[in-house]
Amino acid sequence: MRTEPSPGNLPAREHLPAGNAGTPVLDVVIPVYNEEKDLQPCVLRLHEHLARTFPYAFRITIADNASTDTTPLVAARLEAEIAEVRAFRLEQKGRGRALRTVWSASDAPVLAYMDVDLSTDLNALLPLVAPLISGHSDLAIGSRLARSSRVVRGAKREFISRTYNLILRGSLQARFSDAQCGFKAIRRDVAQVLLPLVEDTGWFFDTEMLVLAERAGLRIHEVPVDWVDDPDSTVHIVKTATDDLKGVWRVGRALATGSLALDRLARPFGDDPRDREISGVPKGLARQLVGFCVVGGLSTLFYLLLYSGFRTFSGSQVANALALLVSAVANTAANRRLTFGVRGRGGAVKHQAQGLVVFGIGLALTSGSLAALNAATNDPAHSTELAVLIAANLAATVLRFLLFRAWVFPDGRDESPSTVVASHTPAVPVGPASPVYATAPQSPYSTTPEPYGPTSAPYGTNAYGTTHSPHDHQTWGDATMQLQPVRPNDHDPRDAR
Repeated sequence: MRTEPSPGNLPAREHLPAGNAGTPVLDVVIPVYNEEKDLQPCVLRLHEHLARTFPYAFRITIADNASTDTTPLVAARLEAEIAEVRAFRLEQKGRGRALRTVWSASDAPVLAYMDVDLSTDLNALLPLVAPLISGHSDLAIGSRLARSSRVVRGAKREFISRTYNLILRGSLQARFSDAQCGFKAIRRDVAQVLLPLVEDTGWFFDTEMLVLAERAGLRIHEVPVDWVDDPDSTVHIVKTATDDLKGVWRVGRALATGSLALDRLARPFGDDPRDREISGVPKGLARQLVGFCVVGGLSTLFYLLLYSGFRTFSGSQVANALALLVSAVANTAANRRLTFGVRGRGGAVKHQAQGLVVFGIGLALTSGSLAALNAATNDPAHSTELAVLIAANLAATVLRFLLFRAWVFPDGRDESPSTVVASHTPAVPVGPASPVYATAPQSPYSTTPEPYGPTSAPYGTNAYGTTHSPHDHQTWGDATMQLQPVRPNDHDPRDAR
């Protein structure tokens, strides 16, 4: 597996500015395949809801996944009749492919998608995208498993959904509650950097996207939803479940080997308050101490188990040296990844070599303690040996943390605020209080493929080295983004349903 250059680290989250009317703030994508029956009612209902309740300009994009029925004709008719509707045709199937293609080309700062059956109550749409507009969050998902959600579905699908989310929690340490709900949103600046890392083009697409976003430290907002199961759903449960499990294995292996450059998703603008400069407190110290203590506690237990095992067939000094060597390698690897946040394989050998030097110091402390004990008592009890070793290891642990922090894993990040932004959508401040996102003034729905530029990741080849069809990366040009509420006085309390 390999990674590719990206548009750059993410800029600081900001509240999307309100200015002159221009680019829609929200682009809602509806991926469809052979949905000639449900497409028109869905689009009409969604358009009516947005026109009545959403205070900014919006767009509805129909992403047709190579339908073989009259779905393209229905989409074209809706595009002709409704100004806010666009239709986009892909010649290959795949929900993930459709979302990646349309999201990558969209000029709206907030991107969302929902299933054509509209199983999710639309009243959750504004709460879904509001944290993205305000700059509070990077992604947002609807959750059917939140306590305040109201869900109507059969026992079979309930069991499958909960089992799948348990698998994600157990295997990928996912903390979000519902990966499969077809009701999600993402900021465009995040999508431009995150999507090149996502390989799947089917139903596992959004799960993979969420896992990578969470591992990179992005903020995911969850919205409880009211959800009614669609009895006519065409999803093949067995095939989808099989593909999802394959995706879990692939992503888990990539994360374990460090082949994903998740550090490119870091926000260098101090969005995380834990990274702020505080007088008298070194940057990141509290977080590193917690991680080091957890790793150290587990390493100590591992060391004691190894020592007890080696002690059954060797002397105390040999058993101590072997146990300390094995646990030191594991401890350095764990602290490298979990405590000091070093990802990838770069410098791993050097770090292990430095860790072995620290190990030598710990060995000298613990061996010296054992030698002193043997000099004081000819035949010390095993429990006494363990007590002495624990005390020596505590002293060695303090020294190990200081050496790790100052020598093995020094904080080499630039303390000054970075100004790197995604090259595809450079942020250009216009005046002190009204920033806009200015890009090339091209037609927002041009079907001519555009190059991404020298620092972008082309969609022809993804982060895992898989080549996609040219249809995967048709793009639309961007337009100047100036956002303005277009219906600020619309307070009609009636609901379409």
